Amino acid sequence: MTKPRQIKLGAIIHGVGGNVSGWRHPDAITDASVNISFYRQQAQKAEAGKFDLVFIADGLYITEKSIPHFLNRFEPITILSALASVTTHIGLVGTVSTSYSEPFTIARQFASIDMISGGRAGWNVVTSPLEGSAKNYSKAEHPSHPERYKIANEYLEVTRGLWDSWEDDAFVRNKESGVFFDPSKLHTLNHKGEYFSVQGPLNIARSKQGQPVIFQAGASEDGRAFAAKVADAIFAGHETIDEAKAYYADIKQRAAAAGRNPDEVVILPGIAPIIGRTEEEAERKYQEVANLVTIDKALDFLGRFFEHHDFSQYPLDEPFPDLGDFGSNSFRSGTDKIKQTAKEKNLTLRQVALNVATPRGEFTGTAEYVADRVQAWFEEHAADGFIIAAALPKGLDDFVDYVVPILQERGLFRTEYEADTLRGNLGVPIPENRYTKVKV
Repeated sequence: MTKPRQIKLGAIIHGVGGNVSGWRHPDAITDASVNISFYRQQAQKAEAGKFDLVFIADGLYITEKSIPHFLNRFEPITILSALASVTTHIGLVGTVSTSYSEPFTIARQFASIDMISGGRAGWNVVTSPLEGSAKNYSKAEHPSHPERYKIANEYLEVTRGLWDSWEDDAFVRNKESGVFFDPSKLHTLNHKGEYFSVQGPLNIARSKQGQPVIFQAGASEDGRAFAAKVADAIFAGHETIDEAKAYYADIKQRAAAAGRNPDEVVILPGIAPIIGRTEEEAERKYQEVANLVTIDKALDFLGRFFEHHDFSQYPLDEPFPDLGDFGSNSFRSGTDKIKQTAKEKNLTLRQVALNVATPRGEFTGTAEYVADRVQAWFEEHAADGFIIAAALPKGLDDFVDYVVPILQERGLFRTEYEADTLRGNLGVPIPENRYTKVKV
């Protein structure tokens, strides 16, 4: 019998938060972004709630106008390695750019985390949207949006090839015979492509989940095509259930067209629930955070999506400025949507900036209400699960303590882990080693 479909959950550990002024909240730990105790508490809380994974985002370029969390935060590989030692079942997913790193190094690092954690690693493959990133990596210019995805395709091809360097039973380790490994089960990649030339083999074997789980977060045309082709899980972002349903259907159709089983591509929109004992309390909690954001900070936050564009030069209460194609080589899908929404709703710059900096979303209310919305998105095929961001310092605790039990009572979410690997819990298959497959 086919197992009933169940919700998947991840938690993004975002330090002092994605809100430009959230660090000023009375309950906020102001050094949370570089506080190992905070990360440990968040990961263990998510694991106690039986979440599938924790997620560490990243970026490679800051200015003095970046949000506080971006200014001073842990690098993903390092913090995931630390969290592997204080957790046992929850997946460990981190962002690393294909535009500003080398395949051999990243293949080795994620394979190491996968081995350290016993098969719980995941890699969020990004192409780096900010043009300023090039300035930190001795590059004359940032690759164009289409080229970044061409690089990413080849990069992932190389990385996956390196992860198959050793067949699963290659290491004999027989003390009596003196045979440490079977040479016939070691494979050299010898890749020579447009962007990379990598010989191999990789100097670490596969973990028990075969390869780290591939995450992707692209929403542009190039991003969707890439995600549907290669991703095991997709981190999405939508304001309404109708938008999410359209995206979900599109990705699943693209995955099927690429010869994949759509059920093995897990779509996880990011949400930031605000939970109160009453609707009034939830609204009050929202206002607590929203009221911390000044219009100046909101303009800075908006500017990041447009290559840190200075929006203070425009009148606040006149229609959102016509920016043409500006932003198309950075957060393309996001900037396109901002411009489109502003035009369709005839919004002023002030309205757009505050809407972007203090989004309300569909998930503000009582625990019962939030559980209802989660269930609706899941059952109406807008999502296979969610990445939970803490809109408030205690946001993850509130979700785990009050919403998760409701979802469990409804039979929508696990009460115990099904497996001790990330692939096992997400329900995505272990990729067979390509060299073993050839022999069969």
